Amino acid sequence: MPDTSGRDSTVRAVAVPDATSLEAHGVTVSFGRHRVLDGASLSVRRGEVLGLAGPSGCGKSTLARVLALLLKPAAGTVTVDGRAVTGWRHRAPQRTVIGLIFQQPRLAVDPRFTLFDVIAEPLRAARRPLDRAHELAEELGLTPELFGRRPHEVSDGQLQRACVARALTLEPRYLICDEMTTMLDASTQAHLVGRIEAYRERTGAGVLAISHDAELLHRWTAGNVRDWDRAPSPA
Repeated sequence: MPDTSGRDSTVRAVAVPDATSLEAHGVTVSFGRHRVLDGASLSVRRGEVLGLAGPSGCGKSTLARVLALLLKPAAGTVTVDGRAVTGWRHRAPQRTVIGLIFQQPRLAVDPRFTLFDVIAEPLRAARRPLDRAHELAEELGLTPELFGRRPHEVSDGQLQRACVARALTLEPRYLICDEMTTMLDASTQAHLVGRIEAYRERTGAGVLAISHDAELLHRWTAGNVRDWDRAPSPA
């Protein structure tokens, strides 16, 4: 029946956050007068592996830190499963549902920690049993004789395996891999990607894979790659 009330009956679209995705909307980040992100938006759905490609300096890693709730943007919003983020870093209630794996593992761990301490750190902070740390260490190819070694006593590949295990301990709904494989040999790259894919398939987690290696991303994501070529600009 037609509307005869005289009111405008046009249906207007309203942007509603996806209840099963990690999203950034209109995010702006500046460091001093250097604007790294300017109104950036990105969405990673649960169960999806999305590749993010682009040259060094285009803001990929900055966006990763925003999505991981480690960096508060100057403008814009981040939503996790439809809920807007209101706190950042340790004040973010959603921080444990997002795992982040950095490019350089030696800058991402406490040098005083043993390899097992690195893996178990989130479990201890959450006061959970450490059994999961042992399981993940085995899955990632870390043998018990490595557990007591400190970062300077292991290879980059062994340390990055521990960092991947650490990121998975609390069973995150989203995993952000920021140039995770850049410093690793082909065999270690394949092993880590395989473990993350197995985790995604088992849990339905969303994965954001960031790299300047377009070939790796296309293989990993079956072509689901977004080119991120935004040039930074003065603020």
